[in-house]
Amino acid sequence: MKLPATAHTSRPWRIHEIAGDFTLEDVWALPTPGGPDELDRLVRQFTSDDEARASSPVQRFLFAVRRKLGKLLGWDKLDEGVGARVPTLRDRLPADLREGPQGPAFRSGTFTSVYQTHDEWAAEMANKTVHGVLHIGWVPDESGGYHGQMAILVKPNGLFGTLYMAAIKPFRYLGVYPALIRSTGKEWESNSRETTAS
Repeated sequence: MKLPATAHTSRPWRIHEIAGDFTLEDVWALPTPGGPDELDRLVRQFTSDDEARASSPVQRFLFAVRRKLGKLLGWDKLDEGVGARVPTLRDRLPADLREGPQGPAFRSGTFTSVYQTHDEWAAEMANKTVHGVLHIGWVPDESGGYHGQMAILVKPNGLFGTLYMAAIKPFRYLGVYPALIRSTGKEWESNSRETTAS
């Protein structure tokens, strides 16, 4: 379910002090019901190979098209990424976050974990088009449980990046996000059943 921006901005997330110059693009509730201490489980699920987990033909197609375009146009070269075109957000972390857990590595290598606390985790990526942040918060719900909340923050790379973000918006809303959220929920439910069975 898509959420209003205030679902993210009203919470005292640490990301606000680190990525204040980024624009909040989207906020989504994730179908990942759980207890108060299950953020780490969700983070590990996210850092598995996201392309291998693509659950729909549309999602797999969009991943393939984006990968081909990136290679053809040089959008994803190492000299356009984090630590090259843009400095890592880890350079902005206050001491307590820098000394705390960074979070696991992504198998795909697309994103890099920035920091992880008991209720939030942030990861970043950069290419020729944008510097982006994936933020996952673990929030209480009305039934007394908890679930994940995903926010996407971006800093487009000039006019080109701004136009790129506008061009892909329909694909994100119609293909990428719905499929990602469905696959996240299915994988969460499947893992929950396996944990219960064992």
